Amino acid sequence: MSIAGGYYKAVERAAEVGCTVLQCFTKNNNQWRAKAITPAEAERFKESLKTLGISDPISHDSYLINLASPDEPLWKKSIDAFVIELLRAEQLGIKYVVTHPGSYTTSSEEEGLKQIIRALDEVHSQTPKVTSCCLLENTAGQGSNLGWRFEHLATIIDGVKSPERLGVCIDTCHTFAAGYPLETAKEYKATMSELDKTVGVKLVKAFHLNDSKRELGSRVDRHEHIGRGRLGLAPFEHLLNDARYRKVPMYLETPKEQLDGEPADVVNLRTLRGLVEKK
Repeated sequence: MSIAGGYYKAVERAAEVGCTVLQCFTKNNNQWRAKAITPAEAERFKESLKTLGISDPISHDSYLINLASPDEPLWKKSIDAFVIELLRAEQLGIKYVVTHPGSYTTSSEEEGLKQIIRALDEVHSQTPKVTSCCLLENTAGQGSNLGWRFEHLATIIDGVKSPERLGVCIDTCHTFAAGYPLETAKEYKATMSELDKTVGVKLVKAFHLNDSKRELGSRVDRHEHIGRGRLGLAPFEHLLNDARYRKVPMYLETPKEQLDGEPADVVNLRTLRGLVEKK
């Protein structure tokens, strides 16, 4: 949700469309610098969450950050920026900061993963008392983006000195675009088995629910409204009725527009809730 007008406004927008959880940026996602959060702003945000019954707020870091970069100045700038992301989340009472692992650009997959591990170790060393943690998001695998294979996420988690400060956020569109099938019950079970075998389902702390404009294995990240893309409704039905994830918060990242004469979030939420089996 947009924080335009104040952090508390994001909470109000979430409540207006019927959300029970919230994801937001804590600053402009396409700028390095950000105005400091005042204690009053942080307090009003927290109070709004309580008053409106919105739980599990998470944030997403800036798209400029690249912890896998082989370019030393950019890599160091990304570390500094991610430290600030954690500090801002901590101030707002946000437990998790979601990040795309990064892109290796002119280096290699192996070197990129090593850079991410080194970067996260440095971030953790600079924030020893911060309780907000990083969630590594799986990616669609465009270009040199890392994290599109579950093994990438496992390598990072296994490689850092403080693995207890990491978790993962699984995006349905990215999973599908990366080549993991989800449509049939058998395909869904196989993909989730692969996730459990590599990362472990206990480390899945959040889901991004998005359909995909592009086909299975396209390696292209294009989100679509629930049930109106190449994924269809079946994968969401499997996920929403998977007992292992019953208590894991799930967040929409579908396009923000009018859909069938209503706010798209309202339509997408209604579609998803209609898939939950009543037990």
